[in-house]
Amino acid sequence: MAGLFTPLKLRGVTFKNRVVLSPMCQYAAEDGRVGDWHLEHHARFALGGVGGALVESTGILPEGRITPDCLGIWDDAQIDGLSKIAAIYHRQSAVVGIQLGHAGRKASSTPPWSGGWALPAEDPRAWTTVAPSAIAYHEDWPVPHALEIDEIAGIVAAFAAAARRAVAAGFDFVEIHGAHGYLIHSFVSPISNQRTDAYGGSPENRMRLAVEVAEAVRAAIPADMPLFYRASCIDRVPGEGLTLDDAVELAKALKPAGVDVIDCSAGGILVRTNPGHIKEGPGFQIGFAERIRAVADIATMAVGAITDPEQAEGIVASGKADLVALGRELMADSAFVWRAAHALGLDRPDFVLPERYAFYLQFRRKA
Repeated sequence: MAGLFTPLKLRGVTFKNRVVLSPMCQYAAEDGRVGDWHLEHHARFALGGVGGALVESTGILPEGRITPDCLGIWDDAQIDGLSKIAAIYHRQSAVVGIQLGHAGRKASSTPPWSGGWALPAEDPRAWTTVAPSAIAYHEDWPVPHALEIDEIAGIVAAFAAAARRAVAAGFDFVEIHGAHGYLIHSFVSPISNQRTDAYGGSPENRMRLAVEVAEAVRAAIPADMPLFYRASCIDRVPGEGLTLDDAVELAKALKPAGVDVIDCSAGGILVRTNPGHIKEGPGFQIGFAERIRAVADIATMAVGAITDPEQAEGIVASGKADLVALGRELMADSAFVWRAAHALGLDRPDFVLPERYAFYLQFRRKA
């Protein structure tokens, strides 16, 4: 039976364990480029023994960034810095991917510690946002430009070009960001998509951009490279928006498009949405990954309030998900993987951490 420390092979890539660093924006880039902060930030997790890692949502276009301080992958000049992050993980035998994103109508904003709100129009760093329909994210946010058909094609091409740069940077897999109210999710959700053309109306039409992006990215990367897709499995808006049944259908459509793993998250389509029937707590989104894995017959990654080694082990061992993604817990304890190995009775700490770390931590284990 598979467990947290059972390797997982996806296409031509093997994760040494099932713990993956969840993508977390650092808002520390200049002109979309990697800086010293990013390298030091990722070194913590590579040395901590994760099986895989995802670099934060990285803009496929300048206007696709969440903030002006977000990473980018729209220019070949950005490849070198990203390759340095990939090399950090490879030195520790960890698999590393990058999340490709376009923030859509939630772009041109401030970092969360500055409110996470839309930049004022008069701010020289602000730009015009885009979306499926001219519907603002919030009444105090600017109304986005509704994309024309040819502009949508340009977005798809930009995702493919970004994927090619990810390959050039040495990443082992890529993830399409289709969650949290950003551009692709805003097309899928009926709350933000009121189009009447081929990209709006029916669920199939609203999923069209997601499928086209998946197909384009799949064609741009090697056949042995895994492709992940992060989905908001529900909109968390009682009585309207996407449900888990919709997420299952999306997963079924993405699988033949070349997606290998659904990264199961939720929400983000409206400001401070009511959680509805979902009560936040430990592993509150695990049921999404379990349902999609069972019904859509596709691998899944569970994310959200996974903080305990036994909890993480149980998710994988019971077949609820194939991988677990941790963000805040790894920020708080970058040696979570070693702690999990200790808690689960793994006999080889040097299998989890570099032998130098394992040597010193063995004394803590005996204490």
